[in-house]
Amino acid sequence: MPEKRYLYTPGPTPVPPRVLEALAEPVVHHRSPDFRPVYERVLTRLREVWRTTRDVLLFGASGTGAFESAVANLVSPGEPHLVVSAGNFGERWAAMTTAYGADVDHLRYTWGETPDAEDVRARLEAREAKAVWLVHSETSTGVVADVRSLAAAAREAGALVVVDAISSLGAIPCETDAWGLDVVVSASQKALMTPPGLGFVSASEAALDARGSSPRFYFDWERTLVAQRRLDAPFTPAVSLVAGLDVALDLLLAEGLEAVFDRHVRLGRACRAGTRAMGLELFSPDEDRSAVVTAIRAPEGIDSGDVVRALRDRFGITIANGQGDLRGRIFRIGHIGWFDVFDITTALAAVELALAHLGADVERGAAVTAAVEAFEAEAAPR
Repeated sequence: MPEKRYLYTPGPTPVPPRVLEALAEPVVHHRSPDFRPVYERVLTRLREVWRTTRDVLLFGASGTGAFESAVANLVSPGEPHLVVSAGNFGERWAAMTTAYGADVDHLRYTWGETPDAEDVRARLEAREAKAVWLVHSETSTGVVADVRSLAAAAREAGALVVVDAISSLGAIPCETDAWGLDVVVSASQKALMTPPGLGFVSASEAALDARGSSPRFYFDWERTLVAQRRLDAPFTPAVSLVAGLDVALDLLLAEGLEAVFDRHVRLGRACRAGTRAMGLELFSPDEDRSAVVTAIRAPEGIDSGDVVRALRDRFGITIANGQGDLRGRIFRIGHIGWFDVFDITTALAAVELALAHLGADVERGAAVTAAVEAFEAEAAPR
C-alpha cells in the first residue's frame, strides 16, 4: 500500500481536493472569456478576505516576491525606514529594505519575544521613518504580534504601515482598513489553501502616493493596478493557480471568516494542550492569538531535527525544524488552513511515538485526550 503523507509545515499547507480538481482542469488562455470571470471573482473575493475596499494586486510569485514588490515600490535609497523584527521573516524585511538602499533602523527582538507598541512609539519619537515594516504571524517562532496596536503607534508618528500577513491572512483577524494598514502582503500557500506561486499586495492611497524611486517593472504596482481594473493582467498569470484559488476562496468564504478564525483558535488550543500533556515545553506563547503554528522545545538531549526526520521516515508526517539559531532546538507544527482537530491529534500521537523512540521521557497517551478536550471546551471568543 502506498504510504500516506501528512503535511504539517507552516507552509505550504494541505490543499483541499476540490482545489486540486480545479488545478487539473485544462489550461485556458489568460485573455479568453473562459478565464476573465474567474479572474474577476478572485480579485473581488480577495478584497473580502483582506477586509478592505481597495484593490488587492495579484502576482505570479512566491510570498517573497510579494514582499519585494512592497520594498521596490516604497523604498528610495537613503530614506529612513523602521523594521520591527522578532524572527526569521522580520529579518527578511530588514535584508530587503537594506538591499534597496533604505536607511534602516532595525528594532530587533530576541526570537520568541513579542513586539511591543511602546517600543515602536519610542523608536519613532527618536528617529522618523517613512514606513514601519511589521510581521503579523512570525512562523519561525509561533509568535503572533498585536499588529493593531503596533500600527496605531506607527500612524501616530505619520509613518506608513507595511505588514507581512503571509501566514496570518485567512487564519486570524487582519483588518486592513479598520486597523489602518497601508500595505498588507500575503501568498497562496498558507491559509488560502492553494499551492505556492501566487503573491498578493493591498496598498492604500497613501502608499500608492508614496511610491519611491527604486527601479521596478514586473512588480510595479501602478502597472498591475491599471491592468487589473480592466480585468486584463499585465503579464501572463498562473491561470491554473488562479482557478484553484477561486475554489479555495469559495470554501473559505462559505465557512465564514469568523468561523475560520474560531476554528484556528481552537486548533491552536488543542495543539498546545496536547503538547503540555506530553510534558513538553512550548516555545510559542500559550495564548489564543498564537493560532497559526505551535513551536515546541525539543526535550533535553534530543535534536529537533531528529524528531522531524523520525516523523517523516516512520509515519510520512512532515513538520518543521527550527530556523536560524533555533534549528535543532525546536520543532513546529503548523495548523493553517485546511485542518481539523483530528489532524492535530494525528500529529501529536506521532510526536509521542517519535519522541519515545528517540528515548525521551514523555507522558504516553495523554496528548490526544488533552487536545480533544481543549478543542471542545468552549467556542473561541469573537
